[in-house]
Amino acid sequence: MTEARRPVKKPPMREVLAEAAFQLFLERGFERTTVDDIVARAGVGRRSFFRYFPSKEDVVFPDHERCLADMTALLEAADAGDPVATVCDAARLVLRMYAANPEFSVQRYHLTREVPGLRTYELSVVRRYERTMAEFLRGRYAGTPDGPLHAEVIAAAVVAAHNNGLRSWLRSGGEGDPEAAVDHALGVVQQVWGVAAEGVATPAGGDDVVVVVAAKGTPMWRVVQKVESALAEH
Repeated sequence: MTEARRPVKKPPMREVLAEAAFQLFLERGFERTTVDDIVARAGVGRRSFFRYFPSKEDVVFPDHERCLADMTALLEAADAGDPVATVCDAARLVLRMYAANPEFSVQRYHLTREVPGLRTYELSVVRRYERTMAEFLRGRYAGTPDGPLHAEVIAAAVVAAHNNGLRSWLRSGGEGDPEAAVDHALGVVQQVWGVAAEGVATPAGGDDVVVVVAAKGTPMWRVVQKVESALAEH
């Protein structure tokens, strides 16, 4: 008695279209590939394509809308912890999206380097992530001195650090551990802005704040001495 075979689950149409598009981009180039070519390769009609993608450029970035929605949900559910650490965690969602499919991500990276229009489109996508993080930070720093400014600067720093680590991994052909490179880059942001962010978070009109920076391993008596000295000068 033979065991009944389970039907093979078909990949989502969004993935089918994206795969067909990239096959053609690699064979013919982006500019010489039309939407008609893509749907013919995928075996569907034009209406199916435009149901998932507004344009040919959008098919190059099929997963960013979902990732942006995940980032928004993460930030909306964030607790009252360190806001800089929170936006760094949000940036890691983008990294994991790329790392989930290294071959596709590396192909996309090279394609966007070759086609100026795609590079411009990619920058607009990155800007949407940055605006989402900046909006979260503005809410956390509301009513603080230079709160909106800090929100914009920190969001931009997080994006720049994330992209530095991510692109290093993509340039290597997807070799190695992408999380290690991005974690290192984001760690620099937290070192620079973590202390500053604590000062920013103090509401305007509240008690004055004194921030003391001490090297790791500094004896506690030396830290206390620095605090006392700062308070005396203040």
